[in-house]
Amino acid sequence: MGNTKKRMTKQFKSLAKIDWWLSWSGIFFGCTIMAAGFVYFINPYNIVPGGVYGASIVLHNLFPSIQVGTFGYMFDIPLLIISMLFLGSKLGSRTIVAALSTPSIMNILSRLSYPTQEALESLDPAQLLGGSVDMTEHLMLTTIVGATLIGIGCGIVVRSQGTTGGSDIVAMLIQKYMHIRFSTAILMVDAMVVLFGLVVIGFGVGSTDDSTTPSWLLSFYSLIAIFITSRVLAYVINGAKDDKLLFVISKKEMHELHRFILRDLDRSATMIKSSGLYTGADKEMLFLVVSQKEVTAVKSKIKEVDPHAFVVVTDVYDTFGEGWKQLPSAGELQPE
Repeated sequence: MGNTKKRMTKQFKSLAKIDWWLSWSGIFFGCTIMAAGFVYFINPYNIVPGGVYGASIVLHNLFPSIQVGTFGYMFDIPLLIISMLFLGSKLGSRTIVAALSTPSIMNILSRLSYPTQEALESLDPAQLLGGSVDMTEHLMLTTIVGATLIGIGCGIVVRSQGTTGGSDIVAMLIQKYMHIRFSTAILMVDAMVVLFGLVVIGFGVGSTDDSTTPSWLLSFYSLIAIFITSRVLAYVINGAKDDKLLFVISKKEMHELHRFILRDLDRSATMIKSSGLYTGADKEMLFLVVSQKEVTAVKSKIKEVDPHAFVVVTDVYDTFGEGWKQLPSAGELQPE
């Protein structure tokens, strides 16, 4: 008995160590993806996707000798202090690493990707990696790709119980104290940054008198980037919300359907005794949640067992419990 307990304790510690390494690896991996999205698809085109780095892009236009990532430090340090005070020590430590890593990686990638200091200061896309990724003529594409990478990177960091700092910290505070969804809070904060950037300098590709790409038009690309980022972020954290809820009402005892659910789908269901309002006759009602891919198979089986069954299929917003997600803990991130 004692050996079994020691073995279980050792296994638990081993799993905890693996989770620790995976979590911290996720922090650095997410920061790298996010930094790459900014450096190669966002910064060179003065698209402002909100947040700390959006504000940093605006300031870089005023002070080109200071890199975007460096401005990120200037915003993140006071916000990190707020994070440690209000969001807990564990989250604070990971936030410190993520918030300091992202601008560092961004600065390193920028220096490696531009051939000269002048090109680095101007963020000239024609000189980015020798012009091989110049997307000046494809602003919508670069907006989509850049925003998607930022959302993926940020989502990985948040799933690892961290935050990249900046608007993430502000959004988490809004979520905690104002009970607004995390992704919605980010959308609000980032939209304010875009509006601030537009008021201050009217950002854009080239000069403000560029007739082919007016600076105010770039604001719409920025808003698109914010929306895509928030949606991708929510998807990475929460996954696709495509589960389906089925109510199956039948006059028969559908034992064959029960076996199909338990054995073939490897799921369970709740059987509710019910009766018809008009006839008063006893009926069986099954309450069942399945994935979208399983709906067709379930409906086919229902038709086979009882072609006259009454079936309702509806969308499920979230599913918690055995075989699904665990119920969130107090203070846990809820982007959706």
